[in-house]
Amino acid sequence: MAINVTSRKPNFKNLRSHALNATRKKQGLNLQVVKINGTKIRISAKELRTFRKLGLI
Repeated sequence: MAINVTSRKPNFKNLRSHALNATRKKQGLNLQVVKINGTKIRISAKELRTFRKLGLI
């Protein structure tokens, strides 16, 4: 089982119909499972790009 490391939260938005009814929708994160030092962690794809750019992974 992977450990959640990210502190990011999902986005919420309103879906609007033609009658302008508002329905809440949750847009989740793009979570990826990566092994670091033999430990599986779950981080967002945006954070994964940053880690690879800095040479942490």
